[in-house]
Amino acid sequence: MARKVKYGKIAIVILLTVLIWVWADLAQDREWPVPKLTISVAKSADPALWVSFKGEDGSPASSVSITNIVLKGPASKIADVERMWNRGSLDLELFFVPEQQGTTEPGDYPNRKLLRFLKESDKIRQLGLTVESCEPNTLVVQVVKLVEQLVAVECLNESGIAQKAEIKPEKVGAFVPADRTITAKVRLTPSEIKHARSSAIKKTPYVEMPDGQTMEVSTNVEITMPPAEDVLRNYTVRAPKLGIELSLNLLQGEYKVEVTNLNAVIRSFTIQATPQAGKAYEAQPFQMTLYILDGDEKTEEEQTKPVVYNLPEEFVRSDEIKVPPPPAEAEFVVKPVSGEVTASEGP
Repeated sequence: MARKVKYGKIAIVILLTVLIWVWADLAQDREWPVPKLTISVAKSADPALWVSFKGEDGSPASSVSITNIVLKGPASKIADVERMWNRGSLDLELFFVPEQQGTTEPGDYPNRKLLRFLKESDKIRQLGLTVESCEPNTLVVQVVKLVEQLVAVECLNESGIAQKAEIKPEKVGAFVPADRTITAKVRLTPSEIKHARSSAIKKTPYVEMPDGQTMEVSTNVEITMPPAEDVLRNYTVRAPKLGIELSLNLLQGEYKVEVTNLNAVIRSFTIQATPQAGKAYEAQPFQMTLYILDGDEKTEEEQTKPVVYNLPEEFVRSDEIKVPPPPAEAEFVVKPVSGEVTASEGP
């Protein structure tokens, strides 16, 4: 007779085996020193409060980086976290929420226990790990009561450079520190600058605190900018520098380029630009570039090619810089270096 299979016993054996493996994994706890963890201040629900951390130099900071933290957990969990870190997919930014931490009244909170804060972090718990230790173990939190005042509004481009613009209203109400002079800002993209030159656009200003935190104000403003031709001025570029760029296939050291009309190419010329754009262009490593492409090396005869002006892209997009055509023409020859004979190699 066939023996009756006892499924109950098999199930118990399987369950015990799984439990043994789970217990063995849990028993092999490992520690992992966190390379870097960031704690940022979450914006308070009260717009009249400015919450920040106090840095070592006493200045306010919106975030702090902690490097002396040790996490502990099962070896498999530690391995998973390490892999995530190496792939760049591990998010270790924690947020300090003033309302949850009891820091909603003005003043300094010098002994906020960092270890307790980290142990209570849902993000670390979700990783299946615990915080073993950290240094330092305290954070200094500062809470400042802001006052509502009328502040001037200024218009900036993407690079943070002030723009000439008509702003209505010129001042808006904003919560700011009572002992500091702060302006509200609007930052425009190149496309928004172009739009504002033909018709007004609406933007929401923001106030930037000394620690870098930004707070939007409740009043929108209308911005109108003068036409491009009204803000561009003639700007003389003196002693421009010429760069030469070879194709990757024309390896440096194998060919050399000689510009035969160099003085004509690098002479002073005039562009139309705003003062900021003109200065940015003059600060470029090379104001113009001659590109040597594949095929240019196939002849040693003199060739002619227009140079490319290296205008700062952000000012080009906002129509703040123009080079009058036509571009300068460079006359050049491309010669193989291997064909040269140095003086020391003479007969």
